[in-house]
Amino acid sequence: MANVAVYNMEGNEVGSLELNDAVFGVKVNEHLVHMAVVQYLANRRQGTQSAKNRSEVRGGGRKPWRQKGTGHARQGSIRAPQWTGGGVVFAPKPRDYSFKMNRKEKRAALKSALTSRVDDSKLIVVDELKMDAIKTKRFAEVLKNMKVKKALVIINENDKNIVLSARNIPGVKVALCCTAKNEETDKIEVNSTMNVYDILKYDTVVVTKSAVATIEEVYA
Repeated sequence: MANVAVYNMEGNEVGSLELNDAVFGVKVNEHLVHMAVVQYLANRRQGTQSAKNRSEVRGGGRKPWRQKGTGHARQGSIRAPQWTGGGVVFAPKPRDYSFKMNRKEKRAALKSALTSRVDDSKLIVVDELKMDAIKTKRFAEVLKNMKVKKALVIINENDKNIVLSARNIPGVKVALCCTAKNEETDKIEVNSTMNVYDILKYDTVVVTKSAVATIEEVYA
């Protein structure tokens, strides 16, 4: 098992933590990681781009000049693609770019991304992140104490003070990973906003100790 240091909000080392190899020590599957990133970016595309082809452009119903004897190349319409104002060849149309991945593939890609962060020493564990009020300056100091500029911060509970304090810091994003009991179905449900793209995009992943426990519980 990988052993990582645990820091407090002042940047001081206060202990160590053994990470579960079933989540943070798997064999990195680059193919699934790439597929997960492509899926994330594809699902974000609006797919609303549109252009008209030659059959949809207004005008051009009359042949501009006779077929022979003018010295010009033969033309059938002034709305052909080679004409200014003509239609577009293979014009893009609104479409859905999204595609699906199997649940096991998604989990394997996420664990591979987390493992790569551990292998590159880009994962920092914090004992806790607590703020009494919404203070962007204070949260920036916490990141500075850990010598971090661009980071994905993973927390275990939806702390409004943490989320709003980090919102205006460039290069910082807060993700959530927690479990909650559904009172209607009496089942434990996972609420997670983590994704492979963000884990790899930011220079460092800062995760609370309680969030590590939840991640290991859900994905192990």
